[in-house]
This record gives sequence, structure tokens and C-alpha cells, in this order.
Amino acid sequence: MNEIIFFGSNEYPKLIKNEPNKITKPIQFKFENENENENENEKQIKKISTSYFSTIFLFENGKAIEYLKENDSNQNPSKIQIKENIQKVTVGYQNEAILTIEGNVFAKGKDINPKKFINISSLIEDTNDRIIQDIVSGSVSLYLLTSNQNAYGIGSNYSSQLGFDSETFPKTRKPILMMKNVSKIFSGINKKSVFLLNSNQELFGCGDNELDQLGLGESRKQAYIQKLTKIQNIPKGKIIDIQSGATFSIMLIENENENQNPKRKLYSCGNHLYNGLGKYENTYEFTEIKSSLFEENDYILDFSVGYSHTLILTSNSKLIGFGYNEYGQLGTGDTNNQLIPIQIELPKLRFNENISNYHVLCGYNNSFLYYSPSSFSNLEEDLIKLFERKEFCNISFKTENGEIIEAHKLILKYRLNQNQNQIEKLQEIISKKSIKESNQIFEMIYSNRIINPKLYSEIKEIINSNEKIEETMKRIYLNENENEKDFIIERKEKQYKFPKLILIMRSELYRGMFLSVTEDKSNKVTDYSELSNKSFQIFEYWIYSNQIKDEIQITQEIIDELEIGIDYFQLNQTNPNLFDLLIKKFNIQNQN
Repeated sequence: MNEIIFFGSNEYPKLIKNEPNKITKPIQFKFENENENENENEKQIKKISTSYFSTIFLFENGKAIEYLKENDSNQNPSKIQIKENIQKVTVGYQNEAILTIEGNVFAKGKDINPKKFINISSLIEDTNDRIIQDIVSGSVSLYLLTSNQNAYGIGSNYSSQLGFDSETFPKTRKPILMMKNVSKIFSGINKKSVFLLNSNQELFGCGDNELDQLGLGESRKQAYIQKLTKIQNIPKGKIIDIQSGATFSIMLIENENENQNPKRKLYSCGNHLYNGLGKYENTYEFTEIKSSLFEENDYILDFSVGYSHTLILTSNSKLIGFGYNEYGQLGTGDTNNQLIPIQIELPKLRFNENISNYHVLCGYNNSFLYYSPSSFSNLEEDLIKLFERKEFCNISFKTENGEIIEAHKLILKYRLNQNQNQIEKLQEIISKKSIKESNQIFEMIYSNRIINPKLYSEIKEIINSNEKIEETMKRIYLNENENEKDFIIERKEKQYKFPKLILIMRSELYRGMFLSVTEDKSNKVTDYSELSNKSFQIFEYWIYSNQIKDEIQITQEIIDELEIGIDYFQLNQTNPNLFDLLIKKFNIQNQN
């Protein structure tokens, strides 16, 4: 199931045999012995992290391997020797860190521990703060976000990137508290600065600001910002991500309102040579990157920033890049630098119809495009919304303080191995937890995400922790239980049965119908849409799985019918949405 595309510097580390040091056009990367019959989970990539000295590949089974610059003469990778299952890997210029399922962080680096991985989370003074939720690498520092939403830093502070005076506090080999009530940490693998987003969605930054890469404005123009400083004039919308190169920063903002689909835009500040704005002057504040390549119906799925270049992946299968290109790291086939965004020609992708499962990664002077289906799921988002809105809940749980949390029997049945004993075990766990912890437990069950590693370790034995949400939904789809499929859509002498829960998750038409205050509470409705039964069956499968069956032959007639059907049923416009999937599958089938 792997697909990994590589381009750029092939020297440190040398990842691909029998290829030049500069690979200017994207080529396929393969592991040693990749064609051997291995367990599928053993081979599936979950995450790649790369910088100047090393590249780490994390697999779905919680194991990881790395290529090191020091081992350049020996091209075989080495296994990372960590006993616990690995949840996340991150690599900086001079550090590497591993976050395990249990919430422990093992790290090594010049200013941490140069020789071997050590458990740095155990060094946090507050013993209640040692469960780590996320890790982020800077160039020569490392940042930890705890399950209590506190941010810690460790490593170098020579540029005040830990939020303290660099002259009196140049480095630390013990995590120090930087800020409380933090929801997210942003930095960059080649960056000597950091951004922290607090629980009120206020953004703070500190560290290297020599070329205005913190976006503080012209009035705060100084080389180093020693204390965490609030960043003003942030673009409106939800901050999705911020990534930083050596001398610039890129921010991804999502705007959403009732009348429009979510729209994502990129903003940058810092060095004019690399910030993608095409202006021959540095930018003091975050400024929108505008280009005709960002079409109205397109959606930014992923982006990545390297030392001095940026790559962007969109829902229309476009790879866009700008910045430094001396090693071919933009994949343009040449080594010309690019001041403004340009489109990069990609080889034919094996899973192009699932473009939302691809990810871009910029290293020091090289780049990856890779397929990782586990890290993106619209169904996870829809299930979380279902839990948060509390519609059609039919089972209750009591916390340690007597608060009541409501949930959905159908979802729990399939997420908890379809076992009543597991529901009883869940009730026992919830009875000993606070309302906040209990909500986190249900969010992990519904979304299949590890929100709190400590709590996850307590429930992982009773849930289908390795089953993706799409597979859970398919099991509900295949089930013939009349009581679970409690609503009938009757059309053209054929009946289709659905659980009401699934329909309110995915269709605003049926959500409005079920929540209406009218007397009519019938469990049956006649559908008068223009869809043929074949088109309706595509709609039916997508409602559950966010996918189209492989064997379905897409015609222009089906596309036209479903385009009307999407509006009729008021489908949640996920990315990629049903119409995008139809078009891509239609194009692929016609190419063949």
C-alpha cells in the first residue's frame, strides 16, 4: 500500500541507490526488500519526518526505521529501538524525538542527549504533567504539549526559542515550562523560533526574528524575541497550522460560514526570497499568498515547509511549490529558484482518487509526497460532530461527580467490539473520571484518534483501536439488523434501509426532517429525487464510507444525476466530496 515519491538532495542521507545526488524530477522511493511478502500493516507508512542529518519512517504497526547521515556508506536503514509502540516521530536539525502511545517522549540531540534516546518526559518536575500529547521539533530544540495543555521546551535557547533570555539561559537538558493552557505548538525542523496557540485562540511567538519571520509587525523589528509575545493582526479564521523555514513562516487559515464550504488560505511573512509573495522586500506581518493556481473549487489538503522551500497539495491533485531549488527540491526538473507559486508535474499516482490521503513533506533540501490513509478521515470529523451535538443519544454514563454524558448505542456497539460487557467496562472507567476526561474518552472512541495518551491506554483494550472509522461504518452498512436500520427510503419500487444516526451525520435534509417539530414521526419516506437506482446506490455507499466502490463504472449520466442529488440531499461537503470523487474516478476509468 505504500507510495512514496522523492526529489531533491540525495546525498545526506543517501536514500535512493543508483541515482544522482540531485534528483530534480519526482521519482518512486522503495524500501529494501519491499517486494517480500510482509504483513500489510508492517509496510504501511503512517508518517515521515526528515531534516539535514536523518530521515525517519514511522509505520502503522508502531515501529520506525531511520536513515542517518553518518551511515551514508551503508544505505540500509536501522530500526529505532523503543519498546513502546510509537505514535509520532519528529526530526529537527540536531535532534530526534519519539512520542509513544503511552504518552512518553524519548529524544536525543546535541543539547538533549547526544548518544542515545532518553525518556525526557520523565524529567518534567510536575509528576502530573508527564503524559505528553504532542511533540514538535525546532532546529535545535524540542517542544512538548502535555495532556494538561501545558507547553514545555528542551534543548537550545541560543536564539531565545524557549522564551527566556538566551545569555543567562543558553540551553537546558531538562524540560522547562513555557506556557499554560496551550492548544497547539508550531515550529519548524529548521527553525529557531516557535509559535504557541492558547485556549482562547491567541497566538504567541518567541525566538529568531532577524528577518521578521514571527510576523510581529514592523514596530517589533528585532533579531531575537526573548519572551513569548502576542502576535497581532492575525488573519481571520481558524489557524490550522504554522510551519517555519530558516527565515520565513507560512500559516494555513480556514474560514467557514453557513453559506460556503470551508476555504483554506495561506499567509506568509519573512524573507522575500522564500515567502512566495514575489515581492522584493521582507514581509513584517502574515500576508496572503495569492495565485491563480488556488482555484475557487480547490481546497488545500496539506502543506510543508523545508529549510527554504514550500510545497502545497490541493484537492484537485495539484502540487504547488515555491522557494529555493538548487538541489531540485521543488521537483520542477531544473534547479531554478521560484519566487511565486508554480505547479509541479507529478508522476501518475497509484491512489489519485484518494488524494486527501497523500501528504507532502519538505526536508532540508529534499522533498517527499507519500500516501498515508490513516491520517485523514472526514468520517472521524462527522462522528465527533454527532457526539458533540447529542442528537438521538440513547445511552447515558455517569462520571465520578455524578455528571451525565449521553452517547449513541449504535456507535458504541461497533466501536466496542459489539460486546455488552465492554459497555459495562466503559461505564466503570467513566465512573472514576472527571467530566473533561470522560468527554475525551468518548471523543477517542468516536473519532479513533489519540487525544489523551494516558486515557487511551485505559480504554484501548475494550475498543477497536486498530480499525479505521471507514471499516466500522462499512460493518454498519453490511449489517441487516432491522432494529438498527430504523429508517426506510422508498423509491421506484425499491426500499433502502438506513440508521437515522448515519443520515443525520451526513445529510442536512434528513437531519432537518428528523429534528422537525411536526407531528409526522414516520420511519419511512418516499424519495422523489431524479437519481436512478444505480446512482442512489453510489450515494448509499458514500453515506457510510465516504468512498465509491471500486467496481462501479462511472458515466457522465451518473455524474449529472449525483450533482443534482448532492444539492437535493444537502450532503455534508467533505474534502474530497462525492462530486470530486466521481470526477476523478471517471477520468481514471477513461484513461484506462
